[in-house]
Amino acid sequence: MITFFSAIILLILGYFIYGKFVENILGIDDSEVTPAIEMEDGVDYIPMSWPRIFLIQFLNIAGLGPIFGAVAGALWGPVAFLWIVFGCIFAGATHDFLSGYLSMKHKGTSASEIVGMYLGETVKKIMRVFTVVLLILVGVVFVTGPAGLLANLTSFNKGFWVIAIIAYYILATVLPVDKLIGKIYPIFGASLLIMAVGIAGGLVVKGYNIPEITVANLHPKGTPIFPFLFITIACGAISGFHATQSPLMARCVRKQSEARRIFYGSMIAEGIIALIWAAAAMTFFGGTEGLAAVLAKGGAAVAVNEISTSLLGKFGGLLALLGVVACPITSGDTAFRSARLTIADSINYKQDSLVKRFSIALPLFAVGIALTFIDFNIIWRYFSWANQTLAMMMLWAGAAYLAKENKNHWIASIPAAFMTVVTTAYIIQAPEGFKQSASLANPIGIIFGLVIFGLFLSKKNKNKDKIAA
Repeated sequence: MITFFSAIILLILGYFIYGKFVENILGIDDSEVTPAIEMEDGVDYIPMSWPRIFLIQFLNIAGLGPIFGAVAGALWGPVAFLWIVFGCIFAGATHDFLSGYLSMKHKGTSASEIVGMYLGETVKKIMRVFTVVLLILVGVVFVTGPAGLLANLTSFNKGFWVIAIIAYYILATVLPVDKLIGKIYPIFGASLLIMAVGIAGGLVVKGYNIPEITVANLHPKGTPIFPFLFITIACGAISGFHATQSPLMARCVRKQSEARRIFYGSMIAEGIIALIWAAAAMTFFGGTEGLAAVLAKGGAAVAVNEISTSLLGKFGGLLALLGVVACPITSGDTAFRSARLTIADSINYKQDSLVKRFSIALPLFAVGIALTFIDFNIIWRYFSWANQTLAMMMLWAGAAYLAKENKNHWIASIPAAFMTVVTTAYIIQAPEGFKQSASLANPIGIIFGLVIFGLFLSKKNKNKDKIAA
C-alpha cells in the first residue's frame, strides 16, 4: 500500500506547493472586482461562499469520470497511479485553475471564447462548435448511462428514465444557478467524497493488498500505455470538460483568492477519488485479469456496484447507486447549461429572461434526445478523444495568455505540448480514428507536438522582439 498512500500524499502536497506556485504566477489580486459582484443578475452571476462553490465545482467535474475512467484505467495496473498523480498536479489542476481564472478575468465568459481570445478568431469559431458538440455528447452520455442502470433497478423501462432525466436537465439548465444546482450539488458532492473515503477504508480494514509500482509492472503485457492510458483516465488526471464547467462557477466566485481552493483544489480532490477507485479496481478482483473479465461482462458499472456492496454492505450499495446514477446526472445537467451559455456568449445573447434561456435550451435538448438512439459505446469513444483535445486547446490558450503577460508560460505550454502528442497519436491509431499502427501514429504525434511547441515559442519570441523594439 506504500505506492497508494504515497500517491495520495503527493496529490495533497501538490495542492499546497505547486498549486501555490501556479497561484503566484497568475498574480491573484483581490482588489479586482469579480464577475459575480460586478455582473450579478440573479440567474448565472450569483455570489456564493467558496465551500459551496467548491462542492458544486467538484461534482460538476467529477460525475462518473474519476470512477469509471479510473476503473477502466486500472487495467494498466499501478502505472495508472503515476498518470493520475502527475497528470493531476501538473496538467489537470493547472488546466482547471487557468480556465477558471481566465473566465473570471473576462467577465465569466465561456471556454470557447477564452480560447479564441488568445489563439485567434478562426480557432474561436472552431472551438465554439467543438465545445457545444462535446457538451451535448457529455449530456447524452450522462442520460443514457444512468437511464439504463435505473431501468435495471426498477420496473420502468429505459425510455421512461431518459424522459425523466431530460426533464430534470431542462429545469437545471434554465433555472437560476442557486435554485437547484446550488442547493442539491453540495449534498451530492459531499456524498461522493464520503463514498470514496469509505471504499479506501474498506480496502485497508479488510486487508486488501494494493499492488506496488515495480519495474516489472511499468509495462503491462498486451495493454500499450501510450497513448491509450492518457485518454482512458481523463477526469482523474486532466479533462477538457472541466474547462466548460469552470466558467459556471467563475460567475459565482466572490474574490480571486478563493480561486485556487475552488478550481485547483476540486481537481486534486477528484484525483484522490480516481486513485481510490483505481486501487479498488486493480485489487478487489484479484488483479487486472480478474478486472478485465468483469468489465467484459458488465462494464464499469457492475464493477463499481460489486466493490461498493462488498466493502460497505447495504449502505455501500446505496452509495454506489448515488455515485453511478446521481453523479453523472449532475454532470450532464451542467453540460447542457454550459452549452446554453457557450451559445449565448458566442452570439452575445443575454440570458436574463426565461424565454431567452428556453430559446437556446430546447434546440439543444432536441439534438440530445436524437443522439440517445445511437450506441452508447460509439458516443463515449468520440467523447473521450474530443475531451482531451479540448483540454489541449485550453492549455495552449493559457500558455498564450501567460506569454502575453510575460509570465511563466511553461506551467501550461509543457502539458499542452504533451497533450498535443497524446491526442494526435490517439486519433491516428484509434478504431474511431484513422486506424493506423502505433509505429506510425506515435512518431507522428511526437513530431506534431514538437512542431506546435516550436511554433508557439517562435511566435512568443517574435512578439517579445516587437515589444522591445
